[in-house]
Formats: sequence, structure tokens, C-alpha cells
Amino acid sequence: MKTTPFAGRITTALLISCLMLPQTLWAQDPAAMGREGAVDENPNGFAMLGDFVVARPIGLLLTVGGTALWLVSLPFTMLAGNAGDAADNLILGPGEQTFMRCLGCRQSGYTYSDIDQYEARKAAQASE
Repeated sequence: MKTTPFAGRITTALLISCLMLPQTLWAQDPAAMGREGAVDENPNGFAMLGDFVVARPIGLLLTVGGTALWLVSLPFTMLAGNAGDAADNLILGPGEQTFMRCLGCRQSGYTYSDIDQYEARKAAQASE
């Protein structure tokens, strides 16, 4: 099979972009470097878009794949007595990162910001 130089360049560019994509997604902005343990609760639009397009589908695939792997390994993990630990690592970990995290946030867990905004709006309407 004969390849053209153009196809080789496209393949090289695609390979480089695939290798660089995780690094660009995990890179921290310089402003975040100063606040080491801070949770970014107000992500920008690009972070939300990247999370929706890249991280959530990967998390869903990891959750489904972890469930399948847990089911396959269930007889062995039950004999060893650590089926719960395996479920925590293979199913609940990726599921928490996929479903219990605000869009664009880096830390999992609920933010309750919608509830706080609703209560503030309700209090403002009651005072009027």
C-alpha cells in the first residue's frame, strides 16, 4: 500500500494533537496556581464546553466499563472479601466524577449554589 506524504503529515498532526489534548485539558491557569486547594466553582464557558464534550462522555464510558469489569470480577472479589472496595473504585468513583460534579468544575460534590440563589431571590421577593 502506497502512502502519500500528505497522508503521513495528517497522521502525524492527528497523533500529536491526540497526545497534547490531555495536557491542555489538565493544564492549570496561572491564576489558579496561587490558590492551591481552592475549588473553581465559577468555571468559564470553555471549561463547561470541554467538560460536556470530553470529560462527561469519558466518565460515562469509564462508569459503564467499570460496571462490566466489576461484574466479571465479582466471583473473585467476593471470595477475597473486597467486592465493596472494587465497586467503590470501579463504579462509584467514575460515577461520582461524572454525575455529581457541576459542569466545568474540577471537584466532585454538590455546590448548592442554585439553592442559595433561589432562597436569596425568594427572600428579595418577600421583602418587596
